[in-house]
Order: sequence, then C-alpha cells, then structure tokens
Amino acid sequence: MRLKSKYVTKQYEKMKKNSVFMVIAAIGMIVTSCGSGINTNAKLSSDVDSALYAYGVASGAGLREGLKTLPGAEDKETFDALIAGFAVALNGKTSDLKMTPEEAQEYFQNYAMTAQTKQLEAAKAEGEAFLASNRGKAGVITTESGLQYKVITEGTGKKPAAENTVIAHYTGKLLDDTVFDSSIGGEPAEFPLLSVIQGWTEVLQLMPVGSKYEVWIPSELAYNYPQHQLYNKLLIFEIELLGIKE
Repeated sequence: MRLKSKYVTKQYEKMKKNSVFMVIAAIGMIVTSCGSGINTNAKLSSDVDSALYAYGVASGAGLREGLKTLPGAEDKETFDALIAGFAVALNGKTSDLKMTPEEAQEYFQNYAMTAQTKQLEAAKAEGEAFLASNRGKAGVITTESGLQYKVITEGTGKKPAAENTVIAHYTGKLLDDTVFDSSIGGEPAEFPLLSVIQGWTEVLQLMPVGSKYEVWIPSELAYNYPQHQLYNKLLIFEIELLGIKE
C-alpha cells in the first residue's frame, strides 16, 4: 500500500490507458483511417483487405473496452447513437452531422468531466455516510483524524514509531467488498511507515506487533489526489502487524 508501490503504479497506468478520453483518440483513429461506408460483411479478398479488417477489429475492441469507463455507457444495451455518428462521419456527409467534430470533442470532454465529478462526489458522500453509521457500532474506535478501527487480535509486542519499517499482511477492500489489493497468498509487505498513506501511518503506530485490526480509512487519509483511481473512496483494510524491521 505504498504510494509508490508497483501496485499503485500499475493501477495508475491502467487508469490512464482506459481513461474515457481514450475514446476520443479511438474515434479519431477510425474516422481518419477507414474508407467511406460501413460493410459488416466485407470480403477479405486481399492482404490489404485482411489487414484493414484486422485493424478494424482491434480498434473496435479497444473502443468497446474504453467505453466501459464512460459514465452511463455501461448501462446501454445498444450503441445506436455511437454507430450513427460513425456512419455519418465515415461517409463524409458533414452536412448531416448534428455537431461538428470540434463541437463533438468539446461536448464529450465536458460530459466526461461532469460525470466524473458527480461520481467522485457520490463516492465521497457514500464513505462519509458509512463512517457516520459505523461510528456507533460495538468495538469500533474513532480517532481524532476520523479514522476508524476495530481490534480483531491485540498483540503483545512493541508498537512501531513513524520512522520504523514494518512487516505486515493486509487486504484492502472497497465498500462493495471489491478487493483492490492484498498481500495474502504471497510474501508479507515490508515498508517504511512514512512511505504509506496517512491512514496506515496512523493506525500502525497504534498496533502492537502481533495485532490484527480492521480499519476504515476516510478518503482524505488515503489517496487524496484526483489522479488516483481510489480518490474520494473510503478504504477498508484488514491489517496484521507481523514485525518491526531492525
């Protein structure tokens, strides 16, 4: 769970790669690269035809994957509007376009940004509502920062200091129980406490070695920067402190 860990880097790169704005690039690539008209039963009578068909399949598959990140598109059963825009643009009938390419790009960007903002606000509100209801549950302790934790097992060892490097096993989940990271099944994680998210730095200093806690970390104590895919999300961890590295 280090801010510069391989997991975070991998997930951030994946987020950028699958960003909704990649859809614009895919649309532009297809529009500028294909000929006029759409024929789903095209004959592959030459190497060039086969290459173009392969290019279309790859582009279409990439576009479909990209659309999964477009808010609202995941609920669509058909993409009639998308296909209509393709067909008109591919045929070069600019007079039939309901918006110019420039207007289309601007609209798409504004839509994506607005939708993303709404999603982030909803995630923030959901996390705050959960923490408010969780606060009064048996065994749940709320710290001054707003972090919440519950002792599963209380160890008898030494508590680490902020400057220490610790060894721990952990599993991280979202409110819907999606596991986004875990060390279980592999080697324990080893990291300096000052290199992890703020919520981890705080709670691990409360844990004697040998302890296992369930921890609820408010978004402002987690990945509190908009570029991260877990931005504005409440994170739930089960952390077992195995040792302090000397």
